[in-house]
Amino acid sequence: MNSLRRIALVVNPFTLRVKGGQHAPALARELLGHGYSVRGFGAPEGLIPRSGEELDEQGRPIGTGLGGILRFRPDLIVAYDALSPAAFQGARAARSLKVPLVLVEAGFAGDGHWWERFLRRVGERLWGRFVRHQARRVVALDPVAQAQAVHEGFDAERVVKLPSGVSLDVYRPGLSSSQVGAHSIHGRILLYVGRLTTGRGLEVLIEAFARTVGQRSDWSLVLAGDGPERARLRAHAGRLGIGSRVHWLNRPRKEELPGLMGAATLLAVPALDDSVRGKQIPRAMACGLPVLASRLPRFEYLVEDNESGLLVDAGDLAAWTAALGRAAAAPESRKRWGLRARQIAEERLAWPVVARGFEKLFLELYEEPAEKAVEVQACTE
Repeated sequence: MNSLRRIALVVNPFTLRVKGGQHAPALARELLGHGYSVRGFGAPEGLIPRSGEELDEQGRPIGTGLGGILRFRPDLIVAYDALSPAAFQGARAARSLKVPLVLVEAGFAGDGHWWERFLRRVGERLWGRFVRHQARRVVALDPVAQAQAVHEGFDAERVVKLPSGVSLDVYRPGLSSSQVGAHSIHGRILLYVGRLTTGRGLEVLIEAFARTVGQRSDWSLVLAGDGPERARLRAHAGRLGIGSRVHWLNRPRKEELPGLMGAATLLAVPALDDSVRGKQIPRAMACGLPVLASRLPRFEYLVEDNESGLLVDAGDLAAWTAALGRAAAAPESRKRWGLRARQIAEERLAWPVVARGFEKLFLELYEEPAEKAVEVQACTE
């Protein structure tokens, strides 16, 4: 058997911004560094790093559609979103080329946008059975995605969890931010980064802050993000008498975010439900920033309670007040949590580590006997 050498990544253009938009390029970059020939399909030109091959073996341009995948002749195909058009395209190519298909599932944020649910229903009706038959594995990026894949009919034994990665070069301890001085932010910083919308638990966070360190001059609450709830939340902070201790920043640019996290003391993720993915948690952990997060499956997958931060019952004001008071009063615990957070990022969440997990899975599938692959597929029919 020839060695695994060429890998195609097929992304879903409909959800590229929130799902494969960051994962696929980072995975491609790591696989290229491991010596594989990689090419992306379904994404704008230049988004996914790739090897330099422009022509197929017959001298024809490889292209970007199904024909391009076939001309690239990958040894293995990775497609994003389990019932998406990308999954269908990857499944068709995998069947034609007789190569393994691996799906990557990020899962919905909560119940998903209406158009996501619509596309899933269309996908289930038109090609769901075919994709389930072709897919050898589904990589779920968190427990919610894992449960969703099983709910959509994929064999639970073929659904594996691998976390999304984080760049330890970009997100690292010791950084600082010019925004702290520009906005006259003083003292220790309790940081929230994300949309200012319902379902985020921000009223609870603001009130817990007001009940603990919000009346003091050595702590500030920084809410970095935009959204329709900003004016109402700002008025709420004013009524609680902490308006001067709460700072409202626009959504930080991606190049500003590492410094803002480096300047913070704690990151708060007070979400009420699974509508929040928690993508800031790995970034904060890589910066050595302890995390206070709601006790939800996605966050429990990342945060070790009382080891890299604290897990708090979602929406419980008394619990959030107690947790914030505990964290604020324990600088040694915060230091220990921050060190452990960085350690977890290095051991589990760094892109080289995540890519090795994918590579191990790819090699197992590529070397799996053909009879075993047929047996696994038959179990889904």
